[in-house]
Amino acid sequence: MTRPAHIAMVSIPAHGHVNPSLEVIRELVARGHRVSYCNDPSFARTIESTGARLVPYDTVLPLGEDPGEWPEGPVAIQELFLDDAVAMLPALQRAFEGDRPDLVLYDIAGYAGRLVAEGWGVPAVQLSPTFVAWEGYEQDLAEMLDAVRTGPGGPEHHRRFADWLADNGAAVRDPQEFTGRPARSLALVPRVLQPNADRVDPERYTFLGPCFGDRSHQGDWTRPEGAERVLLVSLGSAFTRQPAFYRACLRAFGDLPGWHVVLQIGWHTDPAELGPVPANVEVHPWVPQLAVLEQADAFVTHAGMGGTAEGLSCGLPMIAVPQAADQFANADRLVELGVGRRLDTEQATAEELRKALLELTADPAVAPRLAAIRRELREEGGTTRAADLIEAHLPGRC
Repeated sequence: MTRPAHIAMVSIPAHGHVNPSLEVIRELVARGHRVSYCNDPSFARTIESTGARLVPYDTVLPLGEDPGEWPEGPVAIQELFLDDAVAMLPALQRAFEGDRPDLVLYDIAGYAGRLVAEGWGVPAVQLSPTFVAWEGYEQDLAEMLDAVRTGPGGPEHHRRFADWLADNGAAVRDPQEFTGRPARSLALVPRVLQPNADRVDPERYTFLGPCFGDRSHQGDWTRPEGAERVLLVSLGSAFTRQPAFYRACLRAFGDLPGWHVVLQIGWHTDPAELGPVPANVEVHPWVPQLAVLEQADAFVTHAGMGGTAEGLSCGLPMIAVPQAADQFANADRLVELGVGRRLDTEQATAEELRKALLELTADPAVAPRLAAIRRELREEGGTTRAADLIEAHLPGRC
């Protein structure tokens, strides 16, 4: 049996970065390990619900759900993440002085985690909540990467990042390699969503699929009696100020024969902005998403990595309305897999939304494809395999 260890987890205060790893942390605690989790105090309740101890630092990242709080342009965003890592590093060094962990887990944006692990001489494993690098990605994305690196502010950012790495004794001092090429990474996403999955190094990266566990603390949801089919509509937590889109959904799916609709609108849309709500629709600022999806028949989603993986795990056809970041790639991948439709926001009219739902759910080829993907996701191992692999990297087990 593996001896109990002290494990540190380093992440940033964003739901898309924290939530995918929560069940892995809960499983490690259940196995007797002591887990210290570095994050902003605003995530204290979420983190401490797993049994981990919060190691606080004061983030410089925007904590609201309004995407408009973030700067524009990739260099400005990268500068903000670097500022956050710079703020986090001394907090980590102080918190673990005299109580160094046996192993460090770190999120893709938790740069300081990899850096302190190197300084302490302990193993480090990245937990990636999204895509990972494939062999040749630098060449495939050369035009985009060069535009960022050489464009306005790019050289200054690269130089500042490289100097920070050098000043703190990093073994790898090229920022792109440091952030994009971890020594070991566990990808908490399905391999089926990974671009160029056949070119991903299996010695460096392991796909585990979504890591689920007991979510009873999030509440429950019960499918109404008499509901023939259930549809969940949700744009996640960060892109919810979309009253026009929600009104289009009400027109598209309201009173649609046989369908019961769960509409999540977030905390920044006033229900009064929706107008009349049809009898077959229930409206909430937030719902326990997985509990609903497990009882649903279809999903309208912004195609964030977490929601997309949950939809696939539940075997649901999806209408993707991407808003930012990797959501566009996820939406396209659902189309490639033959289990989804992509409608960009301006295309998501009531007519197109209804058409997409009826076509997807009537297509006899969709269900077998979803069933095959569900089998593949189960074989990836999820939470249990993630904890097994983490324990294998503890000193004395490598």
